[in-house]
Amino acid sequence: MRAAVITEPYRIELIDRSPPPLAPNQVSVRVRQCGVCTSELDLWTGKALDKLPALIGHEVAGVVEAVGESVKGVQAGDEVAAWVEGGGFAEQATVEARHCILVSHDIGYPAVAEPLACVVNAVELAAPALADDVVIVGAGYMGNLLQAVTALKGPRRVIVADVREDALERAKHLGATRVVNTAEEDLSEVVADCTEEGRGADLAYEVTGTEAGLESAAAATRMSGKLCILGYHQGGQRSIPLAEWNWMAYQVVNAHFRDVDTIMRGMRGGMRLVNEGILDFSSLVTASFPLTRIGEAFEIAAAKPDGFVKAVVEPV
Repeated sequence: MRAAVITEPYRIELIDRSPPPLAPNQVSVRVRQCGVCTSELDLWTGKALDKLPALIGHEVAGVVEAVGESVKGVQAGDEVAAWVEGGGFAEQATVEARHCILVSHDIGYPAVAEPLACVVNAVELAAPALADDVVIVGAGYMGNLLQAVTALKGPRRVIVADVREDALERAKHLGATRVVNTAEEDLSEVVADCTEEGRGADLAYEVTGTEAGLESAAAATRMSGKLCILGYHQGGQRSIPLAEWNWMAYQVVNAHFRDVDTIMRGMRGGMRLVNEGILDFSSLVTASFPLTRIGEAFEIAAAKPDGFVKAVVEPV
């Protein structure tokens, strides 16, 4: 089978490799979709040279082709989303059966499962209350998922901030109460105007992975409110005004999860909503490429042109 490997910065090669023997508790999945994750761009651009060469791809969905002798609950022909640690940009993936989630046949974007799990787990941990005023700093792909899941919790207001007009227009379409271009308006002032006596947001999510995003989210949060960090913070240090954060008594929620059981819990919950049609993220896929053009998928994911949200690779 063919699989994609980042061999050096900005270079992805397709190699032929034999899939590992199928263990009793594993299934063989013909990969239908694999999403390009922001975390993989650090590998592609060379910011993580110590990890190259690297098999890539972890947002996987496909069709089960074969099952190990001990597998129950999954059978050949089932459509699944799966948790894999890497190697998902390939024609086939060998997966632990317990890491597979059944997907309805009519789902156009089943590979949303893993990123959606991150968002579901973040919302569960941050626990917005009914009628909370919520701020989301960052209106990209993950911010869009977060906005949709947060809406299910019944917030009073959802205020979304970004510097990209196309992203803010998308947030409006997804139902944002107010959008804020932080290059033109002060987010904390807007939030103060939208909340009683200028108290600020009950909960602010930071989804940018930048120091500026952390500062904006904190400044918009009320005293004793929650500040949830969902942004992908890699490379270099972040400086925060800790004395101010202490004084404001923020409840800081770190919404990053590496425990596989936690990831799977989020995948199960998120895909139950997708399978039932309560959530539909198919419109967020704005670029799709065959495996032979995977380099283009990474290029557009890094460039983020106007209108771009998410790129997926569809090997078969």
